Amino acid sequence: MDLEKEKAYAPAALTAGSSLFTNERRQQIAHILGEQQRVTVPALSQLFSVSEVTIRKDLAWLEAHHFAVRTHGGAVLATSHSLEMGFDTREKLQHNEKERIGAAAASYVLDGETIALDASTTALAMTQYLKAKRELTVVTNGLRIGMELINTPGISVLIPGGMLRHESFSLIGTWGKSVLQQVHISKAFVGARGFSPIEGLTDVNGEEVELKRAIVEAAKEVIAIVDHSKWGHLAFATFCPLERLKLIITDAKAPADMVEQVRSQGIEVWIA
Repeated sequence: MDLEKEKAYAPAALTAGSSLFTNERRQQIAHILGEQQRVTVPALSQLFSVSEVTIRKDLAWLEAHHFAVRTHGGAVLATSHSLEMGFDTREKLQHNEKERIGAAAASYVLDGETIALDASTTALAMTQYLKAKRELTVVTNGLRIGMELINTPGISVLIPGGMLRHESFSLIGTWGKSVLQQVHISKAFVGARGFSPIEGLTDVNGEEVELKRAIVEAAKEVIAIVDHSKWGHLAFATFCPLERLKLIITDAKAPADMVEQVRSQGIEVWIA
C-alpha cells in the first residue's frame, strides 16, 4: 500500500495529524479498501497515528462486517458492498423483498403529505403503490422515481437540481441540498447499502451520502427501507444514525437479533 496514495484519501484534519474517533477511522479504512482493494497494518498505523494493535482491531471489525479479509500484515477487500453497482443491477437484487417493502412503505403515506424519496431501488419500488394517493408532493433526487410519478394525477413531483450520477440515476450536489433546506418534509423514505444498530444507515458514495444527509435533516420523520441483505453490512459513510429513525421497514429474512436490538432502542420495525 502506498502511504502517499493513502494520504490523498484522508480528510484534511487527519493529514494534519489529528486523531479520529473509532467509527470515523474505520470508515476511512473502508474507503481506502474500496479504492485500492488492499491495505497494510504498518501503513495504516502511520497514516492514522495509532498503534498497530489498534489497526488490527479495526481490520478484525471490518472482517466481521464482511468488508475485509485479513491477510498476513494487512487486509484485502472482501465483498462488493463498498463498490458502486449499476442501478439496473441493484434493481434486480432482492426484487420480491423490495416490492413488499415498497408496498408497506406506501401504506404509511397519507394523502396531502409532502414526502421525500431518495434515489434507491427500494424507493422506486414504492412508486406503483403511491399512485392511488391524492394531493401528494414527492421530493426526490431520483430520476427514475420522478419519471415514474410525473404523469400521475394527484401527485406533484419536485426534483432538486444538481449533477447527474449515472450509477444511481440521481442528482447530487449543493443545488439539491439548498432546495431541500427550503422545503418541509413530513416523511423521508431512504434506502441504504448497509445498516447496523451502531453505524445506522450507510452508503458508498460521498456525494450521495451528503445529499441523503440533507434529506434526513429536512424531514420530520425518517423511515429506512432496507431489505435483509443490508443488515450487518458497512458502507463508506453514515448518513443517518439509528436514533434519527422513526421506523424501519424490512423483510422476514432480517437477522432477528439485530431487529430486537433496534426495537429495544425504541425504533419501530415492520416486517413486510
